[in-house]
Amino acid sequence: MQLKGKHIILGITGSIAAYKAAMLCRLLVKEGAEVRVIMTPLAKQFITPLTMATLSKHPILVEFFNPENGEWNSHVSLGEWADMLLIAPATANTLAKMTTGIADNLLLTTYLSARSVVAVAPAMDLDMYAHITTQQNLRTLAERGVAIIEPEAGELASGLVGKGRMAEPEEIVEQVKTILAGNQTKSLTGKRYFVTAGATIEPIDPVRYITNHSTGKMGYAIAEELAKRGAEVKLISGRTILPTPTGVERIDVLSAADMYNAAVEAWREADGAVMCAAVADYTPAVVADKKLKKSDDDLRIELVRTKDIAHELGKCKEGRTLVGFALETDNEEANAEGKLERKNFDFVVLNSLRDKGAGFGGDTNKVTLIDRNGREEHPLMSKREVAAVIVDKIEKLNK
Repeated sequence: MQLKGKHIILGITGSIAAYKAAMLCRLLVKEGAEVRVIMTPLAKQFITPLTMATLSKHPILVEFFNPENGEWNSHVSLGEWADMLLIAPATANTLAKMTTGIADNLLLTTYLSARSVVAVAPAMDLDMYAHITTQQNLRTLAERGVAIIEPEAGELASGLVGKGRMAEPEEIVEQVKTILAGNQTKSLTGKRYFVTAGATIEPIDPVRYITNHSTGKMGYAIAEELAKRGAEVKLISGRTILPTPTGVERIDVLSAADMYNAAVEAWREADGAVMCAAVADYTPAVVADKKLKKSDDDLRIELVRTKDIAHELGKCKEGRTLVGFALETDNEEANAEGKLERKNFDFVVLNSLRDKGAGFGGDTNKVTLIDRNGREEHPLMSKREVAAVIVDKIEKLNK
C-alpha cells in the first residue's frame, strides 16, 4: 500500500515523544502523503510549529481561529478532508478525552468530526500505560474502531525501563500503510473466525488459582490480522491487559471450562478457528469456598483433566479451517505432529521456549508451520509479522 495522494492529519500532543513526530512527518511526506499537522497547545513546548510547518509544507494548526485576523480553522472541514487521523504521540490525557468525548482543543474537535480511519500511537511512562484506566480507555477506543499502534518496551524518559515508548516512526508508517490497505483490500470478507488467546485461570479457593505466563499477545495479533482482511472475528480471551483489536468482538472468559463453552458456541457459526490460548490441561477437583489457611502440614490438591477444546472442535470440523499452536520445550516437531493428527488441525504453529525471543511475554516469536505436506520455518519476527504469515496460510486454505 502506497501513501501517494493520501490525506493524513498528524496530531501531536504534549509528550516528550513529540520529537519523533518530525521524522514521522518527513517519512509520510516522502511516501507521497499530504500531511496537515494539528498540535495541542502543550505540544508546542516539546517541538516547535516552525519545525513541523517546514516538514509538512503547510501551516501548523493549534487554535480554533487566528486571533490576528479571526480566520477560522474548521475542524469539520479537516475531518472531511482526511483519509486518516493519526495521533502520534497520544498521551494518556488525550486518550482519556477521546474516550469521554471532551473537545477542549482543535485536535479533539477534529477527532469527533473525523469520518476517516483514526489511529493512535500511545506514549507515556510505564505505570501510566499499565494503569487500569488507560488500558480501559484503549479497549474502549479499539472497540469503537480506533486503530491502536502499540508502544514499545525500552528505556523511558523517566529512566525506568518498560512498555510505553512510542513506536518508531518507520514502524508507524508501515502500520499506517497496513491500516489504510486493510480498508481497501478485504480478502476474507464474509468469513467468520474465532481466536482463543491468553491464559485460563483455574481457581483453588477465592484467593488463589493456577495459571501460566501467557499474555495473549500472539492471539490478539492474529485476531487483528484476520479483522484487517475483512473477516468477522470473535476473540475468546483469558485475562489480559491488552486492548481489544480494532473491529474484533471480544468475549472474556476465565477458566478452561468457560473457554470450552465459548469456543463450542462460536464454532457453530464459524468458518474457522485459531486455537492460540494457553488453556489449562488440569483444574482442581474441588474449589474451596473459603481461603485455605496455612498449616504445618503439606497441602495436596487433586487435579482433574479439563476438556480438550481443540479435540472437540476437530471431531466436527466438516471442511472448516482449524489451526493449532504447540509451545514445546523438547521433542518439538514430534509433539507438534502428534497434535496435528490427534486434533485434526489443518496446520500447527510450533514455537519452542528454547528459541531466544520466542514464547510468552515478548513482542517477537519464531515459528514453524507444520501441516501434512511438510513444514515452513520462519525466522524471528514480530508477533504482528507472525500473525500475517499465519493468516496468509489460512487464506491459501480458503482458495
